[in-house]
Amino acid sequence: MEVSIISDLMINEQIRDKEVRLISAEGEQLGVMSAKDAMKLAREANLDLVKIAPQAKPPVCKIIDYGKYRYEMARKEKEARKKQKVIDVKEIRLSPNIDVNDLNTKMNHARKFLQGGNRVKVSVRFRGRELAHTASGKVILDGFAEKLSDVAVIDKPAKLEGKSMVMFLSEKRN
Repeated sequence: MEVSIISDLMINEQIRDKEVRLISAEGEQLGVMSAKDAMKLAREANLDLVKIAPQAKPPVCKIIDYGKYRYEMARKEKEARKKQKVIDVKEIRLSPNIDVNDLNTKMNHARKFLQGGNRVKVSVRFRGRELAHTASGKVILDGFAEKLSDVAVIDKPAKLEGKSMVMFLSEKRN
């Protein structure tokens, strides 16, 4: 019998508890018994004794094929990772004196990012004397969000951080 700890599961001889609650290979409860008796039953069935709930009082052990159990757990974990949606944050940079056509182009890019399920970070970068006119940056960002209000909601409103003003948008949920 192979003895190893993978993902903190104890199997066979590693189980040192005096009493365990045993579950058979078919899933029926066999009750509370000594670990030695449970190990004996597992050997008779040519399967492994695996401690599946160590924090329970008494710990819960199950008679199963450990290799098959490990494979099933890995497969479930892989499926769970596959179903996760990774949300990226795309950035769109604007300038305080941006022209209308340039702003519309940037808006179309933002619309495409939002419809793709990503968050959008819209930033206005101020250089030199432009820092004295941060209010114009706020107006640009508010107008940007207003024109995208059909597909976007504001996650974080416009806020001055260092030399740039930043706002986060995310896709509007129906």
